[in-house]
Amino acid sequence: MARANKAAPILDPLDAMLTRLKLTGVRDQLDNLLDEAGRANLSARETLALLCQREIERKDHRRIEMALKLAHFPVVKDLASFDYEAQPSVDPRQIRDLAAGRWIANGENLMLLGPPGVGKTHLAIALGREAILAGYSVQFVTATTLVASLAKAHAEKRLDDRLLGLAKPKLLIVDELGYLPLEPDAAHLFFQLVSRRYERGAMLITSNRNISEWGTVFGDAVVATAILDRLLHHSHVITIRGDSYRLRAKRRSGLLQKAPAQETTNEATT
Repeated sequence: MARANKAAPILDPLDAMLTRLKLTGVRDQLDNLLDEAGRANLSARETLALLCQREIERKDHRRIEMALKLAHFPVVKDLASFDYEAQPSVDPRQIRDLAAGRWIANGENLMLLGPPGVGKTHLAIALGREAILAGYSVQFVTATTLVASLAKAHAEKRLDDRLLGLAKPKLLIVDELGYLPLEPDAAHLFFQLVSRRYERGAMLITSNRNISEWGTVFGDAVVATAILDRLLHHSHVITIRGDSYRLRAKRRSGLLQKAPAQETTNEATT
């Protein structure tokens, strides 16, 4: 006995049109949105504006979610949770100005310098998040991971492809420069990256070493000077002089005694 063919599902023409126009936010919430418009006694024009607003909100939400994943932030940090009172050398007005993203639009650079534990990575991630909210593409990477990937690409004769990929994000965040030893050819590889992004894409670099020490960091004073020449041409430099959050917590618990004033001053200027 022949089996009866199942009836094909009847498609709502409006659903089909919304799908074709890629207005999936409106499509998936259409009945609820129309009910909301009816309860508010919205005119046809106001209802259309409501539908467009919700579609934009959904697209923005999905864009931000995807951009945050592609950024590869190691943790979630935002500006609201940064403790300015603990780091009085950081000017909240300057950070708010940087959060607006004009420096990113102009392809400028930002250097966050200071001893370990003062919040450089926190600010870097938070500013990167603000950049994503403003519509910029962002990529986060530690300095050692970045240079290792460049060295590997160079050995495999695909350095140009790797540099091309790193040139695409509007903001490239390089964290922890100077904390760990770099690859032997780090200076030359990093120089090529900085040159590729020079006046095209912004870079945010955090480091526990003064700019005057970068020759030691890269093991090549001449190339380090060339790197800094490009990074500092259009740049903002913030030096955080303060105590480590982690050490402060230990002192509060009594595990460590507060360092003498002279030692604290020396640490803050390294």
